[in-house]
Amino acid sequence: MVEVGEQRPEPTDEYPKADVVHRFIAKFIDFLIVAALARLIPSVGPFAGLTYLLIADGLFEGRSAGKWLIGLKALRSDQESVATFRESILRNIPFAAGYLCLIIPFVGWLIAGGIVLVEGLLVIGNPQGNRIGDEIAKTRVIDQKSSVQAVPPERTMKA
Repeated sequence: MVEVGEQRPEPTDEYPKADVVHRFIAKFIDFLIVAALARLIPSVGPFAGLTYLLIADGLFEGRSAGKWLIGLKALRSDQESVATFRESILRNIPFAAGYLCLIIPFVGWLIAGGIVLVEGLLVIGNPQGNRIGDEIAKTRVIDQKSSVQAVPPERTMKA
């Protein structure tokens, strides 16, 4: 029970920052999937790769294939639900911009690499591990084990 004048801690205190190495491995797996889609599906491959890149975090209850394999989950900042397709698209806009820059001759790789570098540095340096995409979508990435331990049963199911 909260007394008058006493403040509750911010909800973000419930979840520890996801391990940076785990986040990088999960994103690398997702980039491999994007590259495979772009190369293996004739004529629509680049579009399929872009589509996966944008919606990946909404596929498996807040987990892309990489996050699912590594055990991470993207949650909305309100901590009441996992990231949906909407949040996934918003949080992956910077990576999609970098992906689209790859069509620019010569400098496209530099721009895309710069975007990935900035996003990676933010994951390392931000206290919650938020990158630009997380700030846009108001999400954060957590270890799935911590979400199972920290989320009360009534918050895991939506009516």
